[in-house]
Amino acid sequence: MTRARTAVLLSVVAALLVGVVVYAAFATRSGGFEEPTPLDAAAPDGLEQFYTQDLNWTECDEAHCTWVTVPVDYSKPDGETTRLRMAYYPATGDAQRSIFVNPGGPGGSAVDFAETMEGSLGADVRDQADVIGVDPRGVGLSTPLTCLSDSEFDAYTAADPDPDDPQEVQAQRDGFAKLGEACLAGSGDLAAHVSTVEVARDMDVVRALVGRPTLDWFGASYGTELGSVYAELFPDKVGRMVLDGAVDPTLDSVESSFAQATGFGRALQAYAEDCVTSDTCPIGTDADAGVAKVADLMTQLDAQPLPGLDDRPLTEGLAFFGIAVTLYDKAAWPTLSQALSAAFEGDGSILVTLSDIYFGRQADGTYDSNLGQVISAVGCLDSPEGLTEADVEAQIPRFVAASPVFGRALAWGALGCSDWPIESANPLPQIDGAGAPPIVVIGTTRDPATPYESAKALASQLESAVLLTRDGDGHTAYLSGNDCITEAVDRYLADGTVPDDGATC
Repeated sequence: MTRARTAVLLSVVAALLVGVVVYAAFATRSGGFEEPTPLDAAAPDGLEQFYTQDLNWTECDEAHCTWVTVPVDYSKPDGETTRLRMAYYPATGDAQRSIFVNPGGPGGSAVDFAETMEGSLGADVRDQADVIGVDPRGVGLSTPLTCLSDSEFDAYTAADPDPDDPQEVQAQRDGFAKLGEACLAGSGDLAAHVSTVEVARDMDVVRALVGRPTLDWFGASYGTELGSVYAELFPDKVGRMVLDGAVDPTLDSVESSFAQATGFGRALQAYAEDCVTSDTCPIGTDADAGVAKVADLMTQLDAQPLPGLDDRPLTEGLAFFGIAVTLYDKAAWPTLSQALSAAFEGDGSILVTLSDIYFGRQADGTYDSNLGQVISAVGCLDSPEGLTEADVEAQIPRFVAASPVFGRALAWGALGCSDWPIESANPLPQIDGAGAPPIVVIGTTRDPATPYESAKALASQLESAVLLTRDGDGHTAYLSGNDCITEAVDRYLADGTVPDDGATC
């Protein structure tokens, strides 16, 4: 998706997949937990109170948790503050460093992801490394960015992503502007200060508070952009950094959206080619014709939604996300077949349910995260745009060629940040990470949300990067079950062995 409305695809399921790695200075001992000591080093001018603050640790399930205070606006360190939630899982042996994990998004909870990653990293890694998750500002258990109400967000996700006339275009633009206005109304100054640059600066505060001179990072999807920005701002503080499912931070709104049109189009084609080998495939016996059949379904839903779930019909918007969520993991392809089979028979309930899973919508109508809204807030602060409707119209043919199912919606999604009502003070910097040690960039050849081309681009931009390729389907590589990727990453995180540049698994 783009960095705006439809950019949600870059986030929601991505938030299930990835991580961030930082070196924390926790000392562990058998049967106990020893609190870390902040690094005894000079803090940036005016930020001493944040780099040396006292942390109050408590037990939380099987982890230890605390709150970290950071300034809302780093240019006004004596002004308003916000809180970050941190969860820490001790190393199984003598801790030599700590790995901070984050599932991407922007908007995924690193606190939740730390629980997954602490059991997924190799035994030799966990023997020497704590696992830590810090929910970024505005996200998860940190002081949340508050925008649309649950019912308002229901309407937002169900809205037509593929406007057909000037009235529908204006309705889409008004809806996106309303989201930004709601963020301002609900969160005030924080809504203007959830940029990736500011989150990266938060991570440096945490690095110092846990007593590590360098930051080890494992970031996936958007987490690769966050890691890249950290490497640009603090190259001398980078330790071992893994960027899995890489984002190309140089892409503008149109090209970012086109990259996802390419990625999701490629992924749906891969699903179709697999599906037609089965006697029960709902899209027929020819892959290209099957993709066209799905595109026809979307056109039909635009004209007339299907009965869905409870009183919520299956709109084109909900089908868009319901189909997309199943492309993040090949294991979900049978579910997509079930959902399409039902939809072709007039039942949209499965696709509505899948869309709900995508956004974390619960049966009672509440949402378990604000990820679907945070992604737009972060994206538009990172890459403010000034596109016109004519700019979008000119792009539609190549978007549709890349993806008959997702193309038009993704093209119109690129317009979103033109209507974002919050001015950006911290857009993304140009990134080369000059001075950083080797950084491992990983790309998956048929990744829907962060296409392989983006990994190649990021690896070429970072001066010290090596590119590791996974030949496969789905979003990101490390948790995909590919033993070759797992072993290469674990070796790098355990003993610093850098994979061969250009290696393929």
